[in-house]
Amino acid sequence: MAEKLFSSADKKAIVDAIKSAEVATSGEIQVHIESRCKGDVLDRAVDVFDKLKMYQTKDRNGVLFYLAVEDKKFAILGDAGINKVVPENFWEQIKEQMTIQFKAGKFTEGLIEGIKSAGNQLGAHFPYQGDSDINELPDEISFGS
Repeated sequence: MAEKLFSSADKKAIVDAIKSAEVATSGEIQVHIESRCKGDVLDRAVDVFDKLKMYQTKDRNGVLFYLAVEDKKFAILGDAGINKVVPENFWEQIKEQMTIQFKAGKFTEGLIEGIKSAGNQLGAHFPYQGDSDINELPDEISFGS
């Protein structure tokens, strides 16, 4: 179910948004989509964050967008480095923007909007480091059961 929610064009647009957001930053953004989330959505997002080894970025500046589509749950999780510098309630504000899109059935647009907002903050606090900057995490969407 999770993979079927997004067409090939939608998936490409989301990956392109990730790549575009990461051009101006050393930060890393990942999207993980599952059908169901049995427990607390933030607990599950933490599990996925760990499984994807997002804590292994040099500056601890990874951001995970986690969606459980059938349960209509989602979370945004930033690592310690980015959480120290973003404004209070920053992730909640992005979630509110995304929720408006999601409620209108615009999942791709909502994700892209959230990715752009996160990318702007990452770029402001963790600018691209030139030749020394490597893409530490994959840009592709990961899918769970």
